[in-house]
Amino acid sequence: MFTNKTIVVTGASQGIGRSIATHFAAENARVIGLDIQPVELENVEYRKCDVGDFTEVMAVFKKIHEDYGAIHALINNAGISTFKSIWEVDEQEWDQVLDTNLKSVFICSREAARYMKDDIRSIINMASTRAFMSEPNTETYSASKGGIFALTHSLAATFSEQGIRVNSIAPGWIHTGDTAELRDVDHKQHWSGRVGNPDDIARACLFLSNPQNSFITGECLNIDGGMTRKMIYEH
Repeated sequence: MFTNKTIVVTGASQGIGRSIATHFAAENARVIGLDIQPVELENVEYRKCDVGDFTEVMAVFKKIHEDYGAIHALINNAGISTFKSIWEVDEQEWDQVLDTNLKSVFICSREAARYMKDDIRSIINMASTRAFMSEPNTETYSASKGGIFALTHSLAATFSEQGIRVNSIAPGWIHTGDTAELRDVDHKQHWSGRVGNPDDIARACLFLSNPQNSFITGECLNIDGGMTRKMIYEH
């Protein structure tokens, strides 16, 4: 399915992005990881790129096209989060989070779409359940992820004429560290009976990128163990 197909994954050096890159590589795809930190994964090609910078993104996607031809799928995963009091957020921090998380989705999607002329033609954006529900002092992150949710269906409309599908994934609690750090209550509060892990998201990316699922576009897939559907009251 993905053999010799060019798959670009942003933020591939760690966490969810690392798992996504690994899963596509296991499917014999040509995986290119974009990050400001080195991507040290077998069968994954690293290219340094600040995905929130228009000039860098335009250059790196043009070079990928020159080297390999068509780009088949893009996973917009790069993201940062800083949770602090709303009274302490300065303009630089606001811009950094919005540039890395949201602006990157716009510019990477646009530049990848220029070169999507073969089969698959899929873009997947990493939103968050925080696009739909909140805790205090998460304004910068929530704004960026809400923007990704809206941008996804806008891009799906625009790129439909090119046969490009655009979807998003909204992860819930995805633990990227040592599972021994988790408590029983962390797992049991989920209807799934466990906290999520990066592989849960990576498998969804394989599903959404599969051209057999070409009727799915403009959609947001919540992967959260049921938490956004759970009615919670304090007793």
